Amino acid sequence: MELKFNTKETSKREQEEAFLRLSPSERFQRFLELSAQMALFEHRNTDRHKKNFILERHPEK
Repeated sequence: MELKFNTKETSKREQEEAFLRLSPSERFQRFLELSAQMALFEHRNTDRHKKNFILERHPEK
């Protein structure tokens, strides 16, 4: 395991460069993986979301 100390700007730039090196299909796959991980977090649906378009992913049975 490697520990690396950077500034926030440097870290964000490195993350962006790594993301841009991915192919479009790899980027989409990462998006789907992130969406699946976000589904694990508890969330609340409040009134401020009434006019928003909300994507929901339900686990397969």
